[in-house]
Amino acid sequence: MLDTGTMRVLIVEDEVPLAETVRHGLTEDGFVVEVVHNGEDAVWAATENAYDVIVLDIMLPKLNGYKVLEEIRERGVWAPVLMLTAKDGEYDQTDAFDLGADDYLTKPFSFLILVARLRALIRRGAPERPVVMTAGDLTLDPVKRRVERAGQEVVLTPREYGLLAYLMRHRGETVSKAQILENVWDPAFDGDPNVVEVYIRYLRLKLDAPFGRNAFETIRGMGYRLDADGG
Repeated sequence: MLDTGTMRVLIVEDEVPLAETVRHGLTEDGFVVEVVHNGEDAVWAATENAYDVIVLDIMLPKLNGYKVLEEIRERGVWAPVLMLTAKDGEYDQTDAFDLGADDYLTKPFSFLILVARLRALIRRGAPERPVVMTAGDLTLDPVKRRVERAGQEVVLTPREYGLLAYLMRHRGETVSKAQILENVWDPAFDGDPNVVEVYIRYLRLKLDAPFGRNAFETIRGMGYRLDADGG
């Protein structure tokens, strides 16, 4: 039988009564349980602490579960994640698995099934995923937070890195300024949207100009696109 006495579980659930019920049940079963109630706290907890498994709701305040999952995977957190949600559509399940979830459970659920799923995920463990993103000779390693162009490391600020990571995930696609602001800055950002153009220029100066490339394209009236072949 799996020894749960040293198994740490992070529960991310904004419905406090449900979260406390699950916490109580898992604690009674011998798990060590921590609970947070919003997406921002979830990213912080998962990044700062080591968990054997994470139970993550999709509908969360501040950052939804998809964003949390994407962010922690980008930061090299590979603890198995079980997505927990009231939604039961195929689209939601596909999104979760595409972003790196390991299992999916729909509310309302049986506590016994939840425990069985968690035990299975813990037994399976968390082998590291291949996550290095590439666009031609431009590479981004989220685990090491390392960016290289033509085999040469290029140091970026945190905001430049976040913008590049977003564009790399959508390489070959045109993304709008609004999409970039929502995903790289903040959904409630109310500053000058031209800050996006400023940071695109920074990336061009660091990753294009010194290497004779033209990867960061401005699509007039639509937004920006990172050339899938790296320019």
